[in-house]
This record gives sequence, structure tokens and C-alpha cells, in this order.
Amino acid sequence: MKELHDRILKDGQSFDGGILKVDSFINHQMDPVLMHSIALEFVKRFSDLGINKIVTIEASGIAPAIMVGLEWGLPVVFIKKAKPKTMGDMYTAQVYSYTKDRTYDVCVSKNYLGKNDRVLFIDDFLANGNAALGAKDLIGQADATLVGMGFIIEKSFQEGATRLEKSGTRVESLVRIQTLKDNYIEFL
Repeated sequence: MKELHDRILKDGQSFDGGILKVDSFINHQMDPVLMHSIALEFVKRFSDLGINKIVTIEASGIAPAIMVGLEWGLPVVFIKKAKPKTMGDMYTAQVYSYTKDRTYDVCVSKNYLGKNDRVLFIDDFLANGNAALGAKDLIGQADATLVGMGFIIEKSFQEGATRLEKSGTRVESLVRIQTLKDNYIEFL
């Protein structure tokens, strides 16, 4: 997606250790026009799959997922990273966060995912794939059908896409980054 590619080069910051900072337009402050373009691209790529529900994980996946849901007129469910006191019957899984270097429980209410759902998962980044695999686990516990996963940015030098594809998951990333170093970004 050229618009996203160009924006990353213009406003993104890269650091040694494979870190890409896009918080000025994706995951802290958001550019709604760019988010709309991102949603339209996901809709185009996944339009043939009979999706009836969008799923994401807190927090940075919420904005693009809502935009996709808006385009299709579909509900958006977000997986919570902490169990709310108000949530009763739920599916749970454990996810390791590379960024925070800890394992945490994620959950989603059984009221919002079920066997009749054809689910598209949307998130901001795909790196090692831990959050995505946790989401896949929850969707499977619900006997829902995961039809695909869409990511705004894929760090292709990490194993996430390979892990998901080996598990039979269709993966679509709007941009794929091969190398991230201090002030250097190389796309695939």
C-alpha cells in the first residue's frame, strides 16, 4: 500500500533492535484519513470471504478494526488484555508480549463469538505472532471460523507470518518490512 509505505518513510522512526515507531499516525495519535484508506484496502483484500465479524486485540488494533467494521457494517469484538469484573463466561488464552516481556491472559466474552461467526482478525503489527496466535486460539475455542488475519505492518524479519501461515491462516499485510535499523527502513 503505497500511501502507508510513504507515510512510514515520512513520519515513522526506526531504531536498532527492529523497532518501528509509528505513534504519530497509527497507534497513539491516529490519522483518520489514513486509517480509512487502510480499512478500504483490508475490505478489498478480504471481500470474498463472507465475513460477519471483525475481531482485534486491545489496544492499537481497535481503530483499524472499527474502520473495517464500519465499511462492512459489521460488529467489532476486541479481545481484552485484562479480565473485567463485569465479564462472566469467557474464553481465555495466554499471550507472551515481546514488547513488555511478560505473559498475560487475554479473554473474550462467549456472548460475542460463536460457531456461526466467520471472523477477520485485524491488528496494527505482526512481529512474532504471539497476539495473533492467542486470538486464533480464542476464535477456535468459540468454534468460530477464522477466515483471515490482516495487519497494517508486518516485520517480515520476525517469524509471525511464517508461524501463522504454517497453522493454515491466511495473512495479509499492507506493508512488509525486511529490515529495521537506526534511521533505516527496508521494505519487501
